[in-house]
Amino acid sequence: MAGRPAEPEVIWARPERAGRGPRPAFSRADIAAAAVRLADAGGLESVSMRHVAGELGCGTMSLYNYVPRKEDLYELMMDAVAGEYALPEHPSGDWRADMIALAHRARAMMRHHPWTSRLMSSAYGFSPNAMRFLEYSLACLDPLDLRYGEKMELVALVNGVVTTYVANELQTAERTRSLPWSAEQEHAVRIAYLGREISSGRYPRLAAAFLEDSGPIDLDAVFDRALCRVLDSFVQ
Repeated sequence: MAGRPAEPEVIWARPERAGRGPRPAFSRADIAAAAVRLADAGGLESVSMRHVAGELGCGTMSLYNYVPRKEDLYELMMDAVAGEYALPEHPSGDWRADMIALAHRARAMMRHHPWTSRLMSSAYGFSPNAMRFLEYSLACLDPLDLRYGEKMELVALVNGVVTTYVANELQTAERTRSLPWSAEQEHAVRIAYLGREISSGRYPRLAAAFLEDSGPIDLDAVFDRALCRVLDSFVQ
């Protein structure tokens, strides 16, 4: 295929344009923005080299001269959204507060771009904007007396909590949208079923759990508690 390398390479190590010759018609930023627009509108399934080329108004084969593989396209997309993080110039000095704030920024970004939860991978974790985010995350942890390897583990665990939590939120929302009845009707039917099962006496611990707190679940509070438990586990 035209433009594809004969050996594995990192897209960021490949010059965006040759030193000589005409100026390219598109930049990597143009290509990433087009792919992100497609993914935001129609999900990750709508992103293909052909569709991105159509969005840019060029031929599919010519796009391979800019982006050799679809995996490279995904990496450009993830770097583009990582560039949306509005990071303070310096951490506050309160590492816990800074990490929680970063987690909330990541959660908001993933909600804004729902497809990102499917592409979260260490393979895309060292693009320019991703490294900027990671460097800032490590700076937030300067007050913590840990080796850098442990700090990297902490950042990875926080990102894992965010990714898992948002993926579950998005799956629940998608399922709710596909129902032929309202979410309230679905919830009422399931609560009635659970009430009958729990009152049977076969599940005493579940019964105690439901009696202990029968109100609506505060999902934001659950998210924050999960984050705090991860952070607490690294305090010596």
